[in-house]
Amino acid sequence: MTLKRHWAEECGVIGIAGVDGAAELASLGLHALQHRGQESAGISSADGHRLTTHKRMGLVADVFDESTVRQLTGNNAIGHVRYSTSGSSSLINAQPIQVTSHRGSVSLAHNGNLVNAPELRREMEADGSIFSTTNDSEVILHLLARSRAIACEDALASALARLKGAYSLVVLARDRLIAARDPHGFRPLCLGRYKDSYVVASESCAFDIIGASYLRDIEPGEMVILGDGELTSRKMSKKIPERRCVFEHVYFSRPDSTIFGRNVEAARRKSGEILGQEAPTEADLVCAVPDSSNTAALGYSQATGIPFELALIRNHYVGRTFISPAQKVRDMSVRIKFNPVAEVVQGKRVVMVDDSIVRGTTMRKLVKLMRWAGASEVHLRIASPPVTNPCFYGIDTPVRNELIASSHTIEEIATYLRVDSLSYLSLEGLLAATGEGEKYCDACFTGNYPVSFAEGQGKDVFEEPKSGQNIQVKPLSPIDGSG
Repeated sequence: MTLKRHWAEECGVIGIAGVDGAAELASLGLHALQHRGQESAGISSADGHRLTTHKRMGLVADVFDESTVRQLTGNNAIGHVRYSTSGSSSLINAQPIQVTSHRGSVSLAHNGNLVNAPELRREMEADGSIFSTTNDSEVILHLLARSRAIACEDALASALARLKGAYSLVVLARDRLIAARDPHGFRPLCLGRYKDSYVVASESCAFDIIGASYLRDIEPGEMVILGDGELTSRKMSKKIPERRCVFEHVYFSRPDSTIFGRNVEAARRKSGEILGQEAPTEADLVCAVPDSSNTAALGYSQATGIPFELALIRNHYVGRTFISPAQKVRDMSVRIKFNPVAEVVQGKRVVMVDDSIVRGTTMRKLVKLMRWAGASEVHLRIASPPVTNPCFYGIDTPVRNELIASSHTIEEIATYLRVDSLSYLSLEGLLAATGEGEKYCDACFTGNYPVSFAEGQGKDVFEEPKSGQNIQVKPLSPIDGSG
C-alpha cells in the first residue's frame, strides 16, 4: 500500500537533437522532470548508425551516473521518467522502448494514455504480433513497424492516425528525432532551442537546467522532425478544438514551467486570488498544503489580506512510503510527510489552501494535525472545483466511486473532514485563471469528456496524404472508454 495524496502524472519525456553528448543533456533534463514520474527512468541515444538504451527502476539519480551516460553515445537522444497508468510498475514497462523492425532500430517515449490500446492490441495479436510489455505505448511501435511507408515520419503519421486518446511522444531513429502531439493536445510538449539545435520536453523547466530557451508549444496534431540544426514541421490533422489538461496547471507541472503557452506559477497564483474573491473568510493566517498549493495560497493571501505563513512543513525526503497494514502505522502516514508548526498556528484561525481533494482521507488527517497543533479554527479552501470523474487521458485517478465529491455534497465533505468551513474554486474561476479556458479539458470536474465514448463515429480529423506521400491515413475514432 502506498501513501497517495493526489492523482499521479504518468510520465515526462525529453528529446535532444543534433548536440554532442545529447544523452548527458537528456539526463539533466530528466532531473527537472522527476516530479512527473518516480518509478523508472531511461534514455536512448543514436550516433547515426545504432541506438543504445539504458533504463532501470528508480529515480534519475539512481539510474544514471557519469559512466552510464558516457556509454550512451551520439548526438540525438530521448529520455523518459515514468509513473504507470497503463501496464504494471516493472522494468519491462520502463521507457524508452527500443525495438528492431524492417526499418531498423527505433525507440519511443510516450506521455499520455491510449484508450483504444486494448482494442488495437487484440487486433494485432490476432494477426500474430507478439508484445513484450503490458503498457499501451508498445502499440504505437507495432503500428509503426506495420506501415508500408518508407520514411519513419510517414510511418509514424500512419500509426498515429489510428490512435484514440492522449499522446505527447518522442521517437528516435538512427538519424533523426521525431516529436508529436495528439490532435486535442491533452498533454503538454514544448519546443526549445539549444545553441544551434532543437530540444523538446514535457515542460520548459527541462530547458532551463541545460541552458536552452523555450520557443513554443508543439501544436496539437503537429509532428516535428529534428536533425542537425534543422526542424521540419508537419500538421497531421485538421483543426479541431484543443482540450489541454487543466490539471497540469492545478497540480502536475512545476510552477517554474511554461506549458500551453502560460506560466504555471502565474496560473496558480491567479486561481488563489480568484478563490479569495469567491470564498473569503475571517482568519488569522493562510497556509498552503505544500508544495503544489504554495502559489495558490499566496494568491489567496493577497486577495484577502490575510497574512501567509509557513504553518505546514513537508518532508521532501519521503517518496512512495511503504505503509504497514497495522492501523497505528497507517495513522502515522500523513505525519511522515507533513508536520504543522505549532508556534505559528496555536490559538489561530487558519485557512488551509490545497489544490484538490481526491478521496479526502489524507486531508482529514491533515486537519486533525492542525487541530492537534492548537489551531482554534480550520477553514479549507480548494484551488480547483470538486473532482467528480476519473481521467481517461493519462492520469492515474481513482475510480469514480472513490472520489469523495462524486457522491457527497460540499457540506457533507466539510463534516467528514471536520473543518469549520470548506469552499472550492468555481470552474469559471479556474478556467479564467488558466487563460483561454475554452481550450481546456475539464472532464474531471464536469464529466464532459472531449471525445464522447458514444459519439463521434466517422469524424475524420486527419488530413488526406498529399501527392507523393506514402501514408496510410484512417479516421480518428471516438474514445471507447477502455482506458
